[in-house]
Amino acid sequence: MRIKDYIWPVIGLGAVAVSGWLLYHEWREISLDDVWSGLTAIPPHGWILAALSSIVAYAALAGYDHIALLHIGKRVNWLFVTVCSFTTYALSHNIGGSVFSGAVIRYRAYGTKGLTGQDVGVLVAVCWFTFVLSSVFVGGVVILLEPGLLDRYTEGNHQGWWIGLGIAMLLFVAAYIFGSWLHLKPLAIGKFRLHYPALPIVARQLTVGPLEILAAAAIIYFALPAEHNPGYVIVLGIFLFSFAVAQASHAPGGLGVLEVVFLTGLSEMDPAAVLAALLVFRLFYLIIPLILGIGAVLGFEHSQFGRRQREGDV
Repeated sequence: MRIKDYIWPVIGLGAVAVSGWLLYHEWREISLDDVWSGLTAIPPHGWILAALSSIVAYAALAGYDHIALLHIGKRVNWLFVTVCSFTTYALSHNIGGSVFSGAVIRYRAYGTKGLTGQDVGVLVAVCWFTFVLSSVFVGGVVILLEPGLLDRYTEGNHQGWWIGLGIAMLLFVAAYIFGSWLHLKPLAIGKFRLHYPALPIVARQLTVGPLEILAAAAIIYFALPAEHNPGYVIVLGIFLFSFAVAQASHAPGGLGVLEVVFLTGLSEMDPAAVLAALLVFRLFYLIIPLILGIGAVLGFEHSQFGRRQREGDV
């Protein structure tokens, strides 16, 4: 293996180590009993709504692949696409480096349906950009609704700067829509061609993507107590910020990163209750999907092995 093959794993492990150290300083006065009490304090309807939010989030994530396949003009069985998308995100969210790990999983799955390496490359690019576009769009709206949100992580009042940032983010989205309306030429990198999405595709991106983000943040919101709760928009904004930091750190599953960002952003709330809500998020958004995703991979590989055995017998 080459040295660069170790770069991102080392960065991810380093991020986990630093986040763990920061989390220790945040958590050293919190007992496990307090966290357990926070979990047991979540009412039944909170658990149900958090679970339903997770289902909606993963259903929306499946829409990413459907949108990308529609863009490249490839028809694949709806159920296969949904299971493939679910498995891809269930594993990549936990592994880290979602673009690269997701590309490997998708190439293995969609290759059996006749998609070429270039097709899968475009599909991955469209899925990645759908997430980025949706994050920028939702983030811009949240900042304009709550311009003091990011001051939770800085000293002083910088609302003017944050409002400017929110406007710039929405202008970026508007420019992307305008580019689609202009029918811009495809991006060419050697033989690789990435065509600009048509307006119907863009409309789907700005519907499905934000829905996934809203639902994922809702998992945490429904698990938080009402006492000192700043409201869904603030929780959504902190979730977006924590997810961006986790993605940049390449820490597997955002381990430690989400906790530090949320504990800092929700400093007015009981830390044990915040950690309990994040455990619920990890359960519904990471752990259960990971278990189901591993099962899907094993089932897929078993079916492929059986198919090769039958073809060999012919």
